[in-house]
Parts: sequence; structure tokens; C-alpha cells
Amino acid sequence: MAQELGLFAKYDLNVELQCQPGWATIRDKILYGDLEAAHALSVMPFAATLALGSIRSECVTGLVLNLHGNAITLSRDLRQRGVRDARTLRSEIERCRGTKTFTFGVVFQWSSHNFLLRSWLASAGIDPDKDVHIVVVPPPAMFMNLKAGNLDGYCVGEPWNSVAVESGDGWCPAVSAQLAPGHAEKVLMVRRDFTETHSSEHLRLIAALLEACAFCEKPGNRERVIDTLSRPNYVNASPALLRRSISGPFQFGADRTEMVPGFHRFAGDEANEPSIGKAQWILEHLLRLGVIQDRTAIRTLASGAVFRADLYQQARQLLNSTEQTNPDALELTPA
Repeated sequence: MAQELGLFAKYDLNVELQCQPGWATIRDKILYGDLEAAHALSVMPFAATLALGSIRSECVTGLVLNLHGNAITLSRDLRQRGVRDARTLRSEIERCRGTKTFTFGVVFQWSSHNFLLRSWLASAGIDPDKDVHIVVVPPPAMFMNLKAGNLDGYCVGEPWNSVAVESGDGWCPAVSAQLAPGHAEKVLMVRRDFTETHSSEHLRLIAALLEACAFCEKPGNRERVIDTLSRPNYVNASPALLRRSISGPFQFGADRTEMVPGFHRFAGDEANEPSIGKAQWILEHLLRLGVIQDRTAIRTLASGAVFRADLYQQARQLLNSTEQTNPDALELTPA
């Protein structure tokens, strides 16, 4: 939306948007300098800094692009087996023990999707490491693998849950806005050295994206967002499917349709600040996975080493100064 609204040009930035095939590719291109900045999973800057699955590279974010936006989808087969929630899924897992192990997809090992799915399973006493298989599948490939029977369910962002619901091959027992209110979903990821060598450009980039986030949050602008995302060079999904989560109501499947407040949260109430609280949610999950060994590391990483609230505040000051000199600038706080 920053590109479409002319916000990069407004801040004198020459930005080339490039689609990538998956999150691992985005990570690697950031680490090796093929990309200067990326729309990334909120866990990825921590994973790169901790060398989880990659070379060690200090990465940071000065902007949370959105909160929530994910859902858990289960197969029609599980529904026919009597599964209605995590508790009844556990019963089916126990009934099939020794004959079948159910397989679930997440978009990346180091992602909120993995955290959300594991927490949802664990809430019913299902051990994510022993009772099921969890595998990594690129978001656009989730539905076809569910339809083909390779997956029994998945946790992914929209519209890939709605694709399964629309076809009748899947249904959603839970969405992330309800499972973990306030969790950071996507961030602007850069290498730490980029913040030092291109400080001005980085702050102007954050300011431009802050304006775009504010635009997306306003209900009156959601139809334009949907129309833009539906295009072949962006998400390339039908406006009707995109509308289910962006405007609502959300169709969970199995005759359940509800408005989900904050399904996607793009701005307001400091949603965009890479705060200590947002960092701690991620780090607590990494602690549960055993990749962080003690809480001392959590305190160090959560204190501003990766989630850089200082950069966010500097960009806000830049945005505010721009608004004062340009009364036609987009409002940061949504109406």
C-alpha cells in the first residue's frame, strides 16, 4: 500500500518490491545482502540474531507491520471423524495411536504460526513433539496439501484458511486474534548494519510504512486494500476471500460465521511499536522450544537489542514533523 499510495516517493525513497517464494528465501536474502529490508515474520529477526537455522547475523526491526491475521484450519476428514476442537482432536489422536499420526503444517519453524499451533495443541494435552508431526509448507501450498491428504491441518495467515473453507475441504476452529491477542505478526526486518549505514533511509522507510499501516487500519479504506491485494502481482486471490478477514465477517466453516474484532490489526494503540512486551511473547516461546536456555538471555534480547522501539520513536517524530508541514498527510491514528 505504501507503493500504491505514493508514500515511498513522498519520503524520497526508491523502492523496488520483489515477491519471494518463501520465508527461508526472504531470510537468506536479507542475511546475504540481496535484500535491504523485508516484510518478515516477527520471529525472524530473533532467529537470525540467534543463528537458528542460518548463519548468525544481527537483525532488527523498528516497526511492527501488523498484529494477528492467522487461523488454524483442520481437514474435512477430521470433522467427519468427530473433531470439533483441540480436546476432541486429542481423543481422535489417542484413538488412532499406533495406526496413524496426524500431520500439521506451519509456514516456518521460527514463526508465530508454529507457536500458535503448538500452544493450541498443548492446551488440550497434545504433545506437539510426540503426538503429531509438524512440517514446514509455504503458505500458498497449504491448501493443495490439505486437499491432497498430505496435511490434516495447518496454521497460516489469510487468505489460505478461507481458501480451504470456501472449497469445503477445511474449517477453522480458532483464529490468532483470539488465541494470542496482541501478538506481533509481521515486521520490517533489516540487518543491524543497515540501520547504521543507511540511517536516514531506514527512518524514512519506517515513516512511509507507518502511514500505510494507518491507511490500512481505517475501515473506509479496507475495500481499496482488498482490491490492491487481489491483483496478480500481489496476493492474487479473489476479493471475496480477502474480504472475509479484512472486513469480515469471517467464515470459520461448518456453518459458523462471526465478526472477529482485530482479525487484522494494522495500527492504533501502539500496535506498530516493537515493544518489550511483544518481544517477550516471542522469546517465551523460544524458551519453551529450548533454543534459549535461560531467562537472562530473554531479558537481554527483550531490552531493545532486536525489537528497536528507539527507531520506531524516531520515525514517528519524522512522521509527525511531515504532518505538521503537510496538512494533507495521512493520519497516523485511525478514526
